[in-house]
Amino acid sequence: MSSTRQVAQNVFARIPTVSGPEGHIPFKRKLTWTLTIVALYFALTNVPIWGLSQSTAGSDFFGQFRSLLAGAQGSLLQLGIGPIVTASIVLQLLSGADLLGLDLDDPRDQTFYQGLQKFLVFVMVFITGIPIVMSSGFLPPSAQLASTLGLPIIGIRLLILAQIAFGGIMIYYFDEIISKWGLGSGIGLFIIAGVSQRLIGGLIEQIIPSWYGIITGSIPVSLNSDGISTIVFGSGELLAITTTVLIFLIVVYAESTRIEIPLSNSRVKGARGRFPVKLIYASVMPLILVRAVQANIQFIGRTLDSQIQNLPEWIAVYSNQQPVSGLFYYISPIQSPDQWMWWVGGITATPTDILIRLAIDLSWMVLGGAIFAVFWVETTGMGSESSAKQIKNSGLQIPGFRQNTSVIEKVMDRYIPYVTVIGGALVGFLALLANLLGTVGGVTGTGLLLAVSITYKLYEEIAEEKMMEMNDRMRQIFS
Repeated sequence: MSSTRQVAQNVFARIPTVSGPEGHIPFKRKLTWTLTIVALYFALTNVPIWGLSQSTAGSDFFGQFRSLLAGAQGSLLQLGIGPIVTASIVLQLLSGADLLGLDLDDPRDQTFYQGLQKFLVFVMVFITGIPIVMSSGFLPPSAQLASTLGLPIIGIRLLILAQIAFGGIMIYYFDEIISKWGLGSGIGLFIIAGVSQRLIGGLIEQIIPSWYGIITGSIPVSLNSDGISTIVFGSGELLAITTTVLIFLIVVYAESTRIEIPLSNSRVKGARGRFPVKLIYASVMPLILVRAVQANIQFIGRTLDSQIQNLPEWIAVYSNQQPVSGLFYYISPIQSPDQWMWWVGGITATPTDILIRLAIDLSWMVLGGAIFAVFWVETTGMGSESSAKQIKNSGLQIPGFRQNTSVIEKVMDRYIPYVTVIGGALVGFLALLANLLGTVGGVTGTGLLLAVSITYKLYEEIAEEKMMEMNDRMRQIFS
């Protein structure tokens, strides 16, 4: 081991970590840990940052990416899961380019990789937090508090940074606790929590009052073309409900669509199984990476706009913290119908500009979804080679083929690479489609897609846990 790696290993060893369980955890205990952490998550999203100006409300630095990155504006969990996702992107790229030189089948390299990931998360907490705190308009410090404490404004900014850094680190440990002691993953549960909160809020605040008014006649709506256009495109309630239900059904159908490769046990005669290759084989987690890259690009643009007074127009022109022209406008994702339906009104951009932006967003989501899906599969041990090794080590084989890793890998290559690319592209397209048509509560297509898919997988995991609780023999096989 090189001296540099040894030093890094010593640093990683000093970072606190959550100890994993030594044996099987009963389902009720897992459920208790999961609900406790989710309750703490909601509690911290309601703890305001001390030191913010009460007279000037800051805008959300994450903007319409908030439902994806979880957390809450102006709370201790201001950063949400952003630092975790960004650190994962960096490691995905480094691992994909084989720049780390790690063999993730080696336990020592696995330990080093996990330590590096945790260290990067802590670094990203400050890299993400510093621009938010130091830029004007996002988390404005209280001048009155600075005067009372006898501190300069920079002192209050540092206090704010310390608080959101604490929240960013806490959400990482929340994720680690759930991953080791609970059900599912913390990141997934936090996304579900945030999206569910906005969906319920959208139903209560937007959908139910509007349709109640239409039914009772307190909100008059004519049945001519203008009236129908108002319901569908103007306020968007009907379109939002339709899109939300449609995406839910499509994702559930896609999650249940799979190719099942038959397996047999060479040691136990008659014992058979199946290796499922789902249509969304890489899950929707790569979609977080795709959107996170877009979010980071937009953060750079907003930071430049806040720091540079005369930002060249070809780079960006901002209005209400949103790009309305320039390069950052064209590469910004479309998040709602009112950003592209020029015939409804309220849009200053020309149809040509909107079509260019739409084409860039479509290309990014489809190609990015496919590329990150491939990265995800290869770096999480879901690729053909890793799957073949797992099947071989489990004493299983594909009927009609030799029990050889290379032979099994060739069979897997017939399905996994193609399904990975198709599933990644499909997820990206569905997320964009939901954004274009709008969703209940404005959760964005990406947030809705993630919430539905993660919930479906959580349901499968709970069913598996219950099955193992009922059958001791089944638990031994899975362990």
